[in-house]
Amino acid sequence: MKLSVRTAGLAASAALLATACAPQTSSNSSSDEDEKTGTLRVWLFREVGNAPKEKVVDRVVADFEKTHQGAEVDVEYIPVDTRAQRVKAAFNDPGSAPDVMEYGNTDTAGYVRDGGLLDVTREFGDWSEAKDTDPTAKQSVTVDGKLYGAPFYVGVRALYYRTDVFEELGLSVPRTMDELASTAREIRAARPELYGLVVGGAYTYGAMPFVWANGGELATGKGGSYASGIDSPQARKGIKAYTSLFGDDNCPAATCAGMGGNDTVSAFAAGKAGMAIGGDFSHTAVEAGKVKGKYAVVPLPGVKAGSIAPAFAGGNNIGVLKSTSHRTLAVQLMKRLASKKTQGELFDAMGFLPTFTDVRQQAARREPFVKPFVRTLSAGTEFVPSSPAWAQIDSSLVLPTMFQEVISGKKDVTKASEDAAKKMNSAFGSAG
Repeated sequence: MKLSVRTAGLAASAALLATACAPQTSSNSSSDEDEKTGTLRVWLFREVGNAPKEKVVDRVVADFEKTHQGAEVDVEYIPVDTRAQRVKAAFNDPGSAPDVMEYGNTDTAGYVRDGGLLDVTREFGDWSEAKDTDPTAKQSVTVDGKLYGAPFYVGVRALYYRTDVFEELGLSVPRTMDELASTAREIRAARPELYGLVVGGAYTYGAMPFVWANGGELATGKGGSYASGIDSPQARKGIKAYTSLFGDDNCPAATCAGMGGNDTVSAFAAGKAGMAIGGDFSHTAVEAGKVKGKYAVVPLPGVKAGSIAPAFAGGNNIGVLKSTSHRTLAVQLMKRLASKKTQGELFDAMGFLPTFTDVRQQAARREPFVKPFVRTLSAGTEFVPSSPAWAQIDSSLVLPTMFQEVISGKKDVTKASEDAAKKMNSAFGSAG
């Protein structure tokens, strides 16, 4: 199933969720209790430089406790890199589980399969703010037509480029992927100490726009039944376009094949590259680097002039655990944490891109650096298959292995994509 969407237009201005819109108790919770007082446990991710996030959340919690007499909220910030173990333990032991938690949007299907997340389809539908949710963000909380949380923030990637290098060499901003490649090689030829376009063999979501722009897909299917699409002719064209960028004339394979997304952004920020594919979430790191004041950002160009390559819509969600004994309160707190007001404050504090289209447009008007990312979202984004198999495919590095096999010359594009498709199909099959 191809998951491209177009974002909705501007909507009403942000408003705090009214307490009167309380959700009704539903029978789909694994707990028979729905306590209206007591302590709600919340797990949120600990960010690099977490203090601004904590201040925003503290305000939400204080307001929630003020309007819900007898309810207390205990927030714990957990490390992102150990979340898998913590969440698995929570699903297996409801007594240790939080009531509400933040989770990565690619984890949704797996958590639903494991029986950990509460179905909040009706409550989301009754939420007045939900109508302004970006369709791709909504897709990230949806499994088999049911919703299992509220989108918290979204992240996409675009093209960072050195304005000083472009001016020095008399270069124009690339309008197509072919121009992107030729411009990268021009930079490398004129400034051999720089990567033209720094790329990474382990940078899955930097590579996938090349596949999507050429009409390829990660997988096809629906209703939980998927088949890999990475070995299609269109996907192979995109794989070839991306892997051709690894070489001495742009980004040497010996160095770049093992790079991930953070590596490529770090190289650009350090002044070692003319261009890089980075996210809105990379802005702070780049601003802190040697290229501050000497770069700009535009949407990554597609195959045709004037088009924008589809980007992966990453980000996080807020969900309620099925084991909660405070179902009504937990859903209300989920909405408060994911509300327009909170997302606007988190953008100001952390740079998190809002999932509401109107709030995001407001952010873009205040902060110009957001505009190319909003344009990318508006042009249409992609998401991973809504299958619990994706976690296995991702963690076993199926796609990075495929790219690296081509880059190293170990396999050609046809063989590498065939083998990757087999691994993906095995995972899809085992997921049921």
